[in-house]
Amino acid sequence: MRTAFRIRGIMAAVSLLIGLSWNIQPVQAQPETLTIAAANSLKEALRKVLPRFEAEHRDINLRVIYGPSQSLRKQIEEGAPVDIFLPSLFEEIDQLEAKGLIIQGTKRVFAATSLVLITGTTLPAPVSSIQDLQTIPIHRIAVGDPKTSSVGKVAAQFLKYSKLEPKLKSQYILGEHSRAVLDLVAKGEAEIGVVYRTDAVPNSGVRIVDTAPVASHTPVRYGVAAPWTAQNISAAGDFIEFLLSHTIQTLLQEFGFDGVSPEVGFAQREEVKP
Repeated sequence: MRTAFRIRGIMAAVSLLIGLSWNIQPVQAQPETLTIAAANSLKEALRKVLPRFEAEHRDINLRVIYGPSQSLRKQIEEGAPVDIFLPSLFEEIDQLEAKGLIIQGTKRVFAATSLVLITGTTLPAPVSSIQDLQTIPIHRIAVGDPKTSSVGKVAAQFLKYSKLEPKLKSQYILGEHSRAVLDLVAKGEAEIGVVYRTDAVPNSGVRIVDTAPVASHTPVRYGVAAPWTAQNISAAGDFIEFLLSHTIQTLLQEFGFDGVSPEVGFAQREEVKP
């Protein structure tokens, strides 16, 4: 009798353990976070690009910080935790690399664009070319502040090269970054402005009047790199390869970017190393 009770007790315990085992849920890995610091001029394009990356990498959550390229670079220099740096001027990456603040082998050129003269669509200026600025009076021209934005630095080079600076400098309205310049022109607070083509193409409030000569300014190349503060190097490498893929290169062209050939991307690519 005691033996029967003992067996029943053992069987009950086994049944309980089996029941508990069925209720145990597998532990799921927590998604990793990839922090991206990107230039303001990339915002519209990245709104289309980033969801594609997330769809292909469901184990990675993206955190994006937008701002002027120079400001983002300074934050990285001061130790801001950033896995991917996407400035609107490749030289910003070069400056970090010169200080040993870029992880070896992660620096790439992933796109390029041009500098353009724009006017508003609501109250357009009576100009049809850069040459018109020599003869047609302009009272307000929006340009980026060279102290805070890469587009301001490039615009200053163009205006000096074109010998327009002495004539127009007193009419400058400075924008902290490219989007501020766009807003000034779109709202009619400035008659014309100087921005990247990538800024102007997706904005219905402005239209492109003319393109600055290539020789008039530093080539506008968009770069990507993993800074020294990167905490997710593996995911950063995946993202860099993703940007250079044919699908994304084609998509970027819809936003006014010029693609880069595989040879350009590969020539600057090495294995991602911590």
